[in-house]
Amino acid sequence: MQAFRKGDLHWLVGIEDTCVYPPVGADMARLDEHALTGHDDNWRADMVTAGELGAGGLRYGVSWPRICPAPGVYDWSELDERLVFATGELGLTVIADLVHYGTPTWLDGAFADPRYPDAVADFAAAFAARYRGVVDHLTPLNEPLTTASFCGLRGVWPPALTGWPGWVTVTMSIVEGIRRTVAAVRDANPDAVVVHVEAAAMYETRDDTLSGHLELLAGIGNLPTDLLLGRVTAGHPLRAWLIGHGASADALDRFAAGPPRIDVLGVNYYPDLTPRIIEVVDGRIRQVTTNRWTGGLELALSAAHRRYGLPLMVTETSIEGDEATRRQWAEASMSTVRRLSAEGLDIRGYTWWPLLDFVDWSFASGGRNVEEFVLDPHSGAPATSEMYGDVTAGVTPFLRRMGLLRVSESGDGRLSRSSTEASVAYRKATS
Repeated sequence: MQAFRKGDLHWLVGIEDTCVYPPVGADMARLDEHALTGHDDNWRADMVTAGELGAGGLRYGVSWPRICPAPGVYDWSELDERLVFATGELGLTVIADLVHYGTPTWLDGAFADPRYPDAVADFAAAFAARYRGVVDHLTPLNEPLTTASFCGLRGVWPPALTGWPGWVTVTMSIVEGIRRTVAAVRDANPDAVVVHVEAAAMYETRDDTLSGHLELLAGIGNLPTDLLLGRVTAGHPLRAWLIGHGASADALDRFAAGPPRIDVLGVNYYPDLTPRIIEVVDGRIRQVTTNRWTGGLELALSAAHRRYGLPLMVTETSIEGDEATRRQWAEASMSTVRRLSAEGLDIRGYTWWPLLDFVDWSFASGGRNVEEFVLDPHSGAPATSEMYGDVTAGVTPFLRRMGLLRVSESGDGRLSRSSTEASVAYRKATS
């Protein structure tokens, strides 16, 4: 698989690659999923399994905080081995995930550091030049919306800003970074395919008094991509809101005047996590998850197509639960994407994310829930997003059962993998 062309529907898997390294003295530990899930020790076998399951492509993180210890200094040894193996020996097309929620620790202000846009562009240019012809598909930054929530709105990850001004600060810097990344990548590799990946946003409410808040959240859900694609012009409904929370009018005009070219728009959708009900509890607004199954997936893809008119890819989807639940989602979601493609919606690929069960992000925060939502108590899903075990007891209490492969921890802390009903269903669907 060398390119994602119109009319072709490609099957991919992703390996969870969140990589957030906190600054010295921060109230969190490193959140490095390649280490926590044992992928660093099992990367060959994990990649081989991806191919054996019928995947022709792999979304794969390149762990910028790990390989860039100082400005302009890169240690490519780990990636050289892994990327050549995935593409050369296994024939997988890799979509390189350049930034997945974290920056090198020498960027003191993380995404809000004034050096960030140039630093990430330099990294992207170096990567694109080194791996030209090996990895030509790149995602500049995974999920700007989620990144801004954790890093700018709620103060969970560096730079730990809070409130809507913090959100705007991080978002504007991220968008500038993506703009410079795309330019740098295209200069270094004219054959590069840019896959912009964003989380779908889906809200509803049963409380009429929350209609204004609902409208704001829905608009914010599109805002990072609107900014990137130059759509926040004078008539945009959130332009004044952005300026009121710290955005520069000159920066907005500059974004609108010269947007980058995006080749594929990636949509991340989880049937039991993406759709949210907005309600008031004890005087505070909260988001509660609800399951919209394949209807929500179709809505997310159709809305993205109507708004942006770009080729689409499902860049993340899965569901948390027992084996039967995951199998049912694999069967239903893959069938839905196949049908939508046959009906003419320009969908280039489908990615089950993650290949492996992964360690919940709360592990790095001492067990404290870090999500912006609470789980629907009637969903039947395990409460892993809201209550966790002892962080000294290993990773087992934090494992999210969302993978095609089940990860199990032995008494000595070693992690093994085993197949599931979902992996069997995925393999059948890709045959």
